[in-house]
Amino acid sequence: MIGDGWANPEDERRVDSRATSERPRRVAVVTGSRAEFGLLTPVMRAVADRPELELLVVAAGSHLVQPALTFRDVKALFEVSDTVPMQTVGRVGRLHDAEATGKGIARFARGFERLAPDWVVVLGDRIEAFAAASAASIGGIAVAHLHGGDIAEGVADEAMRHAITKLSHLHLPATETSAARIRRMGEPEGRIVVVGSPAIDGLAAVEPLDDAAWSDLGDPTVVLSFHPIGRSDEAEEHAATKVLSAIESERVLALHPNFDPGRDGVMRALLSSPGSVKVVEHLRRDVFVRAVKRLGMEGGVVVGNSSAGLIEVPALGCGSVDVGSRQAGREAGGSVVRVDHETAVRVREAVAKARSSGASSTHPFGDGLAGVRVARALCDVNPFEPGFARKRWAD
Repeated sequence: MIGDGWANPEDERRVDSRATSERPRRVAVVTGSRAEFGLLTPVMRAVADRPELELLVVAAGSHLVQPALTFRDVKALFEVSDTVPMQTVGRVGRLHDAEATGKGIARFARGFERLAPDWVVVLGDRIEAFAAASAASIGGIAVAHLHGGDIAEGVADEAMRHAITKLSHLHLPATETSAARIRRMGEPEGRIVVVGSPAIDGLAAVEPLDDAAWSDLGDPTVVLSFHPIGRSDEAEEHAATKVLSAIESERVLALHPNFDPGRDGVMRALLSSPGSVKVVEHLRRDVFVRAVKRLGMEGGVVVGNSSAGLIEVPALGCGSVDVGSRQAGREAGGSVVRVDHETAVRVREAVAKARSSGASSTHPFGDGLAGVRVARALCDVNPFEPGFARKRWAD
């Protein structure tokens, strides 16, 4: 729910004189994955709409892993200022992710030297965001971080997200609860602006998929978005198989998992699933949210362990089942049903509960104006102030 502290984004616009009299502030927004690009899209648009700001889009990491379908989505909406390849096809695992992170830091540093951004904007906890924040912070460039202060176990997400917080200079959390965690980490109050989640931006106006598009997706009763959490391929395949067995009586639309360690195991489970499961490699963000809106209208449920299941899905009025520990401890919409372990019986019961209790659109993630608030904060906060990029523990 939105509290009294949510100010109108257009109130009290205070713009630093250097940004207006000399040149716009150059804002490099870094996107590294399918899910996070969807959240950053309204931020990029809001930045582009401000004459005081110049948008630079940097596509990195998993966007560039072949066949690079999500990179096509980025290029279709924005001019890409730079690309930062990190992961290598076929090299999957936590140590390979560490190698990719080091490669990314070096490549981001070279790119930032050329682009000369005044702000580097990152979101969340993935290795792409960590590499960009590391290069910028060490290089003396101001970093703004969205969705800091959240809790989500993931693979190494908890440590990565909080490390990015300590590398960042402006904190743009989605909720007051997350802002409170950032304060406890020693970040100064004046550098924390609660903006809401950009995942909510634009959802109120979303129209459900029409009959033809819905039929093309298999008229699903369940959408499955299940990602690995860093276990072995065998353990991830076993977990995904259990979840699939719980929904074997449903018409399932299953999305490919992300590129975290264990992906191959999840893919094996999906590709060996029965004919009632339609597996798709990629849905554009606009198609995904319209599909979820239609799914909710049809009494269907989203099952899996993605952040979308906790944020966008409830906001779209659709039931959601969160499975396992990947999002453990994270704030969620009111209709989310959680299952601690990937067991067929528990997941089946949770799906029935989510369906019978109906969807609630209540959530703590703001009023759909996060992108505008982020752009305003990038104007209001002066990254040229002497000593701004020097980090200090706040008393």
